[in-house]
Amino acid sequence: MTPATITLFGFGPGFGLPEVSPFCTKAEVQLKMAGLPYRKEMAKPEQSPKGQLPYIEDDGERIADSHFIRAHIERKYDVDLDRGLDAAARAQAWAVERMLENHFNWASGYARWIIPANFEIGPARFFDHAPEEIRAKLREDVRGRVANRLFEVGMMRHSAEDIVDLGDRSLLALSALLGDKLYLMGERPSSVDATVFGMLAGILTPFFDSPLRRRAETYSNLVAYTARLMRQYYPDHPWLTALAA
Repeated sequence: MTPATITLFGFGPGFGLPEVSPFCTKAEVQLKMAGLPYRKEMAKPEQSPKGQLPYIEDDGERIADSHFIRAHIERKYDVDLDRGLDAAARAQAWAVERMLENHFNWASGYARWIIPANFEIGPARFFDHAPEEIRAKLREDVRGRVANRLFEVGMMRHSAEDIVDLGDRSLLALSALLGDKLYLMGERPSSVDATVFGMLAGILTPFFDSPLRRRAETYSNLVAYTARLMRQYYPDHPWLTALAA
């Protein structure tokens, strides 16, 4: 099927990244992997059918959530982003995706939203254009909601040191699975690389400093992998890491 131009709605660039959200990055990279034409527009979460970004609009149909965006493009355009992977490899890729999105993401989110210095230079800036009289309240409210969510999922029931250790366990597992391969599942990219890349770029960006970022930087294969995929999918984006050069 010849695709119309798909519109991908995300947060846009920031924090030293081509897209501030790892989930929007995942969806964008998977569109690139599929070779589908698309254009990018900034949006707010409340504009999405599910109240979260990313979402796409494709020939009048709106699909939200990176997982269901992938399912849509694979079904509609007869694309298999995991072509060449057997059932065991597909299962491993799914397990890695769940580890990162349902666990590591919360440790990484803690580094971005809860460490005061990072919040002030990062998420707090989302409200720079709000009326001055309510700006501080908006920032306080959203940070509080994120903290409550982190507590609800169990992450902020631990100490800051334990949160770093939990995040590091995922990094250690990821580093062991990657080894010296070009991509997580072998010599060609698959859907899970979009997830891995988005999550790693989000914690390795030099824009934020955190103990978890410093742990991530000790895994030379993960740093090199992130720099390599940044060059592949965002060749015009400057990326500063120890091994990027």
